[in-house]
Amino acid sequence: MTSTQTSLAELHIPEARDYPMFVDGAWVDASSGQWSEVTTPILREHVIGRVPSSGTEDVDRAVRAAQKAFPRWRSQHFTARGRILSQIADAIDARAEELARLTALDTGNALRTQARPEVATLANLFRYFAGVAGEIKGTVLPAGDDQLQYSRQEPLGVIGCILPWNSPLMIAGFKIPAALVAGNTVVVKAAEAAPLSVLLLAEICAEHLPAGVLNVLTGSGRVAGEALVQHPDVDKISFTGSTEVGRHVAREAGGRLAHVSLELGGKNPSIVFPDVDIDDDFINQLLLSTRVHRQGQSCTAGSRLFLHQDVYDEVLDQLVNTLAGLKVGNPLAESTDMGAIINETQFASVCGFLDDGLSSTKVATVLDGSPDKLGNPDGYYMGPTVFSGADNSWRLSREEIFGPALVAIPWNDHSDVIHMANDSHYGLAAYVWTHNLDLALSTAHALETGWVQVNQGGGQMVGQSYGGYKQSGLGREVSLEGMIAGFTQTKQVNVRLRTL
Repeated sequence: MTSTQTSLAELHIPEARDYPMFVDGAWVDASSGQWSEVTTPILREHVIGRVPSSGTEDVDRAVRAAQKAFPRWRSQHFTARGRILSQIADAIDARAEELARLTALDTGNALRTQARPEVATLANLFRYFAGVAGEIKGTVLPAGDDQLQYSRQEPLGVIGCILPWNSPLMIAGFKIPAALVAGNTVVVKAAEAAPLSVLLLAEICAEHLPAGVLNVLTGSGRVAGEALVQHPDVDKISFTGSTEVGRHVAREAGGRLAHVSLELGGKNPSIVFPDVDIDDDFINQLLLSTRVHRQGQSCTAGSRLFLHQDVYDEVLDQLVNTLAGLKVGNPLAESTDMGAIINETQFASVCGFLDDGLSSTKVATVLDGSPDKLGNPDGYYMGPTVFSGADNSWRLSREEIFGPALVAIPWNDHSDVIHMANDSHYGLAAYVWTHNLDLALSTAHALETGWVQVNQGGGQMVGQSYGGYKQSGLGREVSLEGMIAGFTQTKQVNVRLRTL
């Protein structure tokens, strides 16, 4: 056995293989016959598979399949669609470990801390939307004996879903079951950097859905994603990704008056008041809010730490000690707390931000997790880095780094910290830490953000409405309300009746 083979075995990396895409109930290649390589961040530039490089013709084929399947799917009784989603949820549970391991291999997210919880959330989302299938209701107006006036919530048609690479299964769970249960058919464009777990999800769904109801394409955003956004028969685009790309998606889809929802970036404040109990529970919840277990590759990461001056040093010391104790390494290992950055491009981007911070004379580096400190050159690994004594105008306090870098900013006045927290073109998430109910609620209400957590740092929960203010996006997901607003349209029907 060669040293390379030994290394692959030790890293639990399987042999590479081809992964076709799923269109109209069949596993197919791209019309061009072209394939693109998928690499794992566990081992730099190591290829773990190939996927079809779909083009405009492939997108059109998938959209036509979804159109063909739409009339029959939308006409089913809601209990039938709900039953199918429940069956898919059970099938996800049955193959949860397979999904989790492929997610860790594909994205670099650690198996124990991220990949398994992501799969559990995916199953919960299918199960939740199955449970609310019967709540897509219209209304009847009391318009007198000679009128029947009622409204219907009807599906939009063909939904184009464009997924990100950081949490592909969880975001697929935000979109696919909500669209399906409302009676829509779906064409998914998987993330170019992490398509494999979404293709496995398609394999699971294929056992339960009619052909054409769900289609999954692979390929680049510039080609396949663009073709999906511009396709005249796609009734809505549901996009999760960067704010820059989201603006482009909104312009292109809006130009043909298609429905659009966008879940974009964030630079989220985490405000710590002086009355907190600085114990293990608080530090662990604060740690969760930073999303360092996902290498900071999360749009909801609480990366701006506004620490009250009275507790600044103590909170920062304990948080840094906890961060320094995290194990960074192979995401497929059970002992790993933090996995790898997704690929070389993102790795270089985060390193650029770190270099800016490490060379600055205006802040102190209280924890240096830069790659050369780890001594693990196999994959795209870096540990948490924390900068202290920053202000809200600093570049690293304002731009979304999408890596495990935190900026600690001291504050004293409540109105000042609210102003600083809101002084951002983002408005996705925020975290508030206090035992004072008045302060907690007044702060939560004053923050210009779509999602506020108080005294907890966990992620999205099924049933909550999730989405951003300002340049963090348009629309809501994960909830009944978000599903009705995002994946249905209202038809009003007025009938004149004969009176007896």
